[in-house]
Amino acid sequence: MECKQTENDRVFIVIKDPRKGNSGDITKALSYEQGGNKLERKNIWANYSSKQLKELEALCEEYKDYISEAKTERLCVTKAIQDAEKAGFKSLDKLLASGKRIKSGDKFYAQHMGKTLIMGIVGKEPLTKGLNILGAHIDSPRMDLKQNPLYENSDLAYLDTHYYGGIKKYQWVTVPLALYGVVAKKDGTVIDVAIGDGPDDPVFCVTDLLIHLAANQMTKKASVVVEGEALDVLFGGRPAKDKYGNKDDKKKSKDQDEKETVKANVLNILKEKYDIEEEDFLSAEIEVVPAGRARDLGIDRSMVIGYGQDDRVCAFTSYKAILDIKAPKKTAICILTDKEEIGSVGATGAESRFFEDTMAELVNGVEPELGYSNTCLDLSLRRCLRNSCMLSSDVSAGLDPCYENVFEKKNAAYLGRGICFNKYTGSRGKSGSNDANAEYVGKIRKVLDDGKVSFQTAELGKVDEGGGGTIAYVLANYGMNVIDSGVAVLSMHSPWEVASKADIYEAYRCYKVFLEKMDMN
Repeated sequence: MECKQTENDRVFIVIKDPRKGNSGDITKALSYEQGGNKLERKNIWANYSSKQLKELEALCEEYKDYISEAKTERLCVTKAIQDAEKAGFKSLDKLLASGKRIKSGDKFYAQHMGKTLIMGIVGKEPLTKGLNILGAHIDSPRMDLKQNPLYENSDLAYLDTHYYGGIKKYQWVTVPLALYGVVAKKDGTVIDVAIGDGPDDPVFCVTDLLIHLAANQMTKKASVVVEGEALDVLFGGRPAKDKYGNKDDKKKSKDQDEKETVKANVLNILKEKYDIEEEDFLSAEIEVVPAGRARDLGIDRSMVIGYGQDDRVCAFTSYKAILDIKAPKKTAICILTDKEEIGSVGATGAESRFFEDTMAELVNGVEPELGYSNTCLDLSLRRCLRNSCMLSSDVSAGLDPCYENVFEKKNAAYLGRGICFNKYTGSRGKSGSNDANAEYVGKIRKVLDDGKVSFQTAELGKVDEGGGGTIAYVLANYGMNVIDSGVAVLSMHSPWEVASKADIYEAYRCYKVFLEKMDMN
């Protein structure tokens, strides 16, 4: 066999029959031209029907509301539970307490510490055949208040912070900020805090040095031009009514410095409006996040700009998908987990035993007769987890033409080309990576092509430029098939991230068809 090339770059294969000499040549023209790349994905906007465009816009309007109103992991869990209960999901604890066998079609949820959530629909097949799992994280880079945060300096009150997750610290200065979280008092009362997004709320900020005095600052590396200890939130500037901070009398508090009248005034406001005293900060979890709602981006309104799209864009489309499926063949699970941005650690991170314990409770609820033997229950759980398939639903770095030198373009994720699959993540030599099995990737291709879902594949930048990780490796430790899949995002880990509406829509479609159709058996 030999190849011949013509002037128009069409390639021909010439097959020679040795029994007939050249007279037996069979020449066939291939259907491609040299230099083409069948793996390259195209922009998908033109593929949508008018009906699909309406669905896309409706989904993205709901999504914008979600990321505007659920800016912390606690709020994400609260919102998801509200939507789940409206859709007929019930607390797993209550289902188990009823003493009734959990059966096919039952919808359940389980939460832990208000910051991680599991939702599920029991399928028609035995649990030992495996689960179809979507797993996204609901924490995002931000600043957290320290336990002793409030101080006064030069007639201004500040809140001291400790940043959370990987951020470019200079991006967080001069940005309007909001405060969200809870304060747990000694009597057990938990007070919700939300200041900065209400129509009449004040906002806060981290100040920056004016350019006229920044000659030395401008010579510093970006990593230290604003240092972590300088990320203090400007909180107030008006002194209390008298020099001691008392509103109605001149009696000085024993523990109050008469010089700190601005601090005293903000404490008066916190006490009056929220019944919070300074000592209550010791048992508070208050997050500092960008103030303002998510909005359409672009004159064509093709994108969304908003805070926390890593990874709430995948969290929203994941839990929305499980709400919208009916009677799956395999049990469908959606995990919304905390602490991914700092290594999936702690009681509410993916590394905790909450997922495994919840699945053990589910196995026992579906097959209560196994309860007579811990060995049988444990074996059924192990088979359940090992035979499962998971999409680690996490965002990918979208190719930014302004910084394309750090991307390898034919293995990059593009906005508007569909949901992105990362066979492996990690950094440099795949360190810290989950690496999906080829057979699993092949099966996913079939499921998505049959469902007419647009998808692309990518790596997280050039090999030696850096990298990142997800929760994929944590669940892969059970021996199940796992691959990363999510929406391509620009300006990731910044206060305002950017995603394509088309990719958001395709993520939802992908997660829905995965829960309904994925089967490695």
